[in-house]
Amino acid sequence: MSLKGIELQIAIPKTFEAGKMAEQKQQQSQLNQDQAQLQNEKEALKNRESVRHSEKYAKTDKDSKGKSQDNERNEKERQHNEEEKKTKHPYKGSFVDFTG
Repeated sequence: MSLKGIELQIAIPKTFEAGKMAEQKQQQSQLNQDQAQLQNEKEALKNRESVRHSEKYAKTDKDSKGKSQDNERNEKERQHNEEEKKTKHPYKGSFVDFTG
């Protein structure tokens, strides 16, 4: 395949443009990889410095006042739930209208 002089005038500048675009894409890929690596390093550092599982040690001993408040709250919730079960709604569930 031979190229004529006029075709070379168009092809050579486009070759340089294509080379520049390829280089920019390669640099962008490298920048993306560098940023991803930096993000991973930051996350690893954060994970090393932070506490992962502390449930076992995070529980504190409550004094008798705190326990009694919890017990009172649980008792009130239980009583409220029982009252809701006992109260019968005046019309809900007592009549179904099948006419239509």
